[in-house]
Amino acid sequence: MIETRGISKFFSVVNENGMAEGLTAVLNVSLTIPDGAIVSMLGPSGCGKSTFLEILAGLQAPTDGEIRIDGNLVLEPLPSTRKEMEDYKRRYRFISPLANGVFTDHPKHDIAMIFQDYAVFPWMTAIQNVVFALKLRAGGNNRSGRAARSEMMDKAVFYLNKVGLAGAENKYPSQLSGGMRQRLALARALSVEPKIILMDEPFAAVDALQREKLQDDLLRLWEDAKAGNAPIIIVMVSHDVQEAVYLSDEVIVFSPGPGGTIRNRIPVAIPRPRARTDPGIVEIQERIFAILQYDINQESMYSI
Repeated sequence: MIETRGISKFFSVVNENGMAEGLTAVLNVSLTIPDGAIVSMLGPSGCGKSTFLEILAGLQAPTDGEIRIDGNLVLEPLPSTRKEMEDYKRRYRFISPLANGVFTDHPKHDIAMIFQDYAVFPWMTAIQNVVFALKLRAGGNNRSGRAARSEMMDKAVFYLNKVGLAGAENKYPSQLSGGMRQRLALARALSVEPKIILMDEPFAAVDALQREKLQDDLLRLWEDAKAGNAPIIIVMVSHDVQEAVYLSDEVIVFSPGPGGTIRNRIPVAIPRPRARTDPGIVEIQERIFAILQYDINQESMYSI
């Protein structure tokens, strides 16, 4: 389970006059996401969706608030005052750089992240990309040699087959289509058997037919994990309302930025498997379109 409590993120930016000023990217976001749920985040560009996703991943520290996964803290807010800095130093004064290195080799949480631009290594073949992820996840594990290598290769082949890349194991990303590269990114994420997958516009770079196929593949893999008693939480940033409603158990709509916060939480209580033309799906889509259109019109009105 993911729990976020009062998450805010502030940045210092330089304006056109060369003066520093504050920018609020995310403001007071609190939510709970149960195990095995798919949640999508929608909102206008600049509303803080991707920043919030990176905070969930532990790639950014929140300015305020905290995130817990299964009750364990992901990252605490960075100190912002002298007193907080002194408390922070006192609390961690016995943690050496060596110890920090050991901690990074053993991630506290089983999280995988998939980006819009695939983020696969172009100089590695498909199977090498997946094996590399498995090596990273193994971290400080002392197992080595042929047995461990063979086990990783077998696992990589299994997940490449699972996402429909059988026969493409030895191809480089440049030899794969956009949809196949995203399948590779998905295979790499699944191979480490995470409890949580975070996705930032994962299917935006592919055509409409490939996008629908990848959506269905993602649901199939998610359902397989659930059937195997290893439910995966999927949290996805999207600009596609139809995609968000079709995939999700809940759609979270962020208010326009700067200072994005949760504007609406809309449950999608429609049984799976779903049809994209289901009247219930279409009704929820139209409701979300109306919310987003209202926000865009209000933003335009105030910017005139």
